[in-house]
Amino acid sequence: MIGLIGIIIVFVMVFGGYLLAGGKMEIILHSAPHELIIILGAAIGAFIVANDVHAIKQTLGGLGKVFKGPVWKKSDYKDLLCLLFELIRLAGANPVGLEEHIEAPKDSSIFSKYPRILKDHDAIDLICDTFRAASMNYDDPHQVEEVLNKQIDTTLHHNLHPSHAMQGMADGLPALGIVAAVLGVIKTMSSIDQPPEVLGALIGGALVGTFLGVFMAYGLVGPFATKMKAVVEEDSHFYNLIREVLVANLFNHAPNICIEVGRQNTPHRMRPSFSDLEEALRATRQEAA
Repeated sequence: MIGLIGIIIVFVMVFGGYLLAGGKMEIILHSAPHELIIILGAAIGAFIVANDVHAIKQTLGGLGKVFKGPVWKKSDYKDLLCLLFELIRLAGANPVGLEEHIEAPKDSSIFSKYPRILKDHDAIDLICDTFRAASMNYDDPHQVEEVLNKQIDTTLHHNLHPSHAMQGMADGLPALGIVAAVLGVIKTMSSIDQPPEVLGALIGGALVGTFLGVFMAYGLVGPFATKMKAVVEEDSHFYNLIREVLVANLFNHAPNICIEVGRQNTPHRMRPSFSDLEEALRATRQEAA
């Protein structure tokens, strides 16, 4: 919703200010369709050239993040801490029993309690691979943390590609606006024998191309790219929390200490309170009993 409000403000302030200054919308409305065909058509074509099919689909799917915001909500962070608590307790009490959960998460009675987390392959792989490595005595906390960091960085780099692609389009739009304006000037020069009022309209129409290129770059596409990047980076805290808890577990801290380490490393606005988390963990213990 906040993204839609921002877009409305951009349009109202830009065109409202133009009208208040005495500008007329007729010239913009008359020229905009042709200019947009040139600018957007070239931008979309360049975008397709610069990206493969997977990246294009990923970018189109990522546009929803501008309006929906981060995938992970405050309740998801609490659920993640509860999930990790259950797995850590089971790993300490019955390492053999843990295997059935990490080898087949979809069939796990523990993972199935948290369907939103179960749907995220990156989070599940991060959790299961780490417990699997520990079961093979690959339990040097520093080595495991390095592996987790690389895995998280790889995931982050992949998820940031749509925002980079959008930013590349935003960077090219002002230049494509100039291309449209130059074509308008060429058209104007072919009518140089016309009276001043006709030439003025033609020149104004040519300048609409420059305006639209800059307006779309800095008023729409650029902010979309920035928002997409911010959302992806915020969601990456979810995976960082997994790393913090599991590395703490490899240092042989008690389950409650591991979870508290994770809670304290959760972004402030997503962090469950100590009492809320303790209540959720107490309910988890009672279910497992």
